[in-house]
Amino acid sequence: MSDLINKIKNLRDISGAGFLDCKKALVKNDNNIDKSIDFLRKKGLAKALQKSSREANEGVVGVFYNENKTILIEINTETDFSAKNDIFLDFVEKIANIALNCKNLSEFLFIDKFMNVSFENQLISEYFTNIIAKIGENIVLKKLILINKNPKEKIFSYTHNKYRKNIGKICVALKANIKDEEIELEKLGKNLCMHIAACKPLSLDIDDLDKNIINKEMEIQKDLIKSSGKPQNIIDKILKGKMKKFYSEITLLNQYYILDTDKTVRDIVDEYSLKNSFKIVEYSFLILGNE
Repeated sequence: MSDLINKIKNLRDISGAGFLDCKKALVKNDNNIDKSIDFLRKKGLAKALQKSSREANEGVVGVFYNENKTILIEINTETDFSAKNDIFLDFVEKIANIALNCKNLSEFLFIDKFMNVSFENQLISEYFTNIIAKIGENIVLKKLILINKNPKEKIFSYTHNKYRKNIGKICVALKANIKDEEIELEKLGKNLCMHIAACKPLSLDIDDLDKNIINKEMEIQKDLIKSSGKPQNIIDKILKGKMKKFYSEITLLNQYYILDTDKTVRDIVDEYSLKNSFKIVEYSFLILGNE
């Protein structure tokens, strides 16, 4: 009965409807908050549903991991003040850990599917409804990224502008094939994650880059060079140089390493790999508020 009372309270906070109306709505809709809200709205009994429609542009991103996988998650709030609140940060950790321990997470990576996952007899969407009622702001799950790993792989991470150890405003995760665990490896992995946070590469290497991006940049550079009136053989050489510079700005392995700008990330990885095999497999990052 106490669970029903709590849900009645939450539904009243969200809808503004009376106690008995909320109880009736929950009973008729198997205690499902979202369905009960729709029920009240259809009856004209919901007085205020503003919270779930207000824009949520603040919040946090987080990186969480276990032996088999890592997730990156972004959950938004309306204000930065609420984003720093322990109640909200505890909620982020709870949702992230539910996702991390979800056996078939790859099937639920679309937000709407994940919101319908059930945990401890409650839908994820209901957890969000409850936290909205508790904090008084709209709370939105914006992004969820999964990185799986095998025993020969290691995932490194970095969090920038931290609210907690692995929750902040920028989070990076990098997966690499490795040979031996050692202190220098940990340092390299973290530094590469810091580099990604600072330089925000669009892809790992040139071959991984969207061909549309390459073609668009090539056309722009061709037009710029042709306007100079130079002959075709010179244009081709200049274009090659321009594209090399372009790739060095947006692809991770070709970027100049922020901790040693005389070398590229590829140079750093190759040098380390001479003594301990290290190959970057993939990386992901989330920046709060980025589309």
